[in-house]
Amino acid sequence: MTVRWETIQVNGSPMRVYLGEPDSPGPRPGIVVVMGRPGVDAMIQDTVHRLFRAGYAAAALDLYHWQPADVEPSTSLLRDTEIIADVKATVAQFKTLGQPVGPMGIVGFCLGGRVSYLAAAAVDEIKAAAVYYGGNIMATRGAGPSPFERTKDIHCPIIAFTGTQDVNPSPEDMRKIDTELTRLNKVHEFHLYLDTDHAFMNFGAERYRERPARGAWAETLAFFDHHLKGA
Repeated sequence: MTVRWETIQVNGSPMRVYLGEPDSPGPRPGIVVVMGRPGVDAMIQDTVHRLFRAGYAAAALDLYHWQPADVEPSTSLLRDTEIIADVKATVAQFKTLGQPVGPMGIVGFCLGGRVSYLAAAAVDEIKAAAVYYGGNIMATRGAGPSPFERTKDIHCPIIAFTGTQDVNPSPEDMRKIDTELTRLNKVHEFHLYLDTDHAFMNFGAERYRERPARGAWAETLAFFDHHLKGA
């Protein structure tokens, strides 16, 4: 395995990507990993490592690259048009690797969960999407429709995870999203964990919960194995 930082260009803006490239002959599926508010931190880098050990190429992208270096990175400054371009550029980067990569999936946490939902509708190459406590799915960022308003365009299966104590997304938010996906006949499965708050996957945070984290990750790998390796 080769794990390294790379810099790729997205419409003239350099974006850092934490990339796990398999050494053994492919092809193998690729997973785009999308950060939460803290950025490409230890938990996100560990996700890249864990996916590689499970037989995937993986790449975590830094969504904050559009923002000025002298400004504190902020999710409020992100724009969906730029986010979509970032995901597409990361997918394209997989195609430059020494071993063939595909099909493609995406997994994201918090902010990244929202991005996973968005990419399931807006990035044709994505064939399976995992959404961990994706907040603000109903909200717009910049011009264009919100991820929720794009639900009709979702073209791949979705798996989603949240806790009963979360407020963004709340259980009510998830029921609304579930209802819309069901109405539109989109393939999806949702997992709700009792006595569990936002960011329960983050082993470096107070809200980490080992049992839901282990269970959700096992479900995620089974989901990707079925929809990507099975393909």
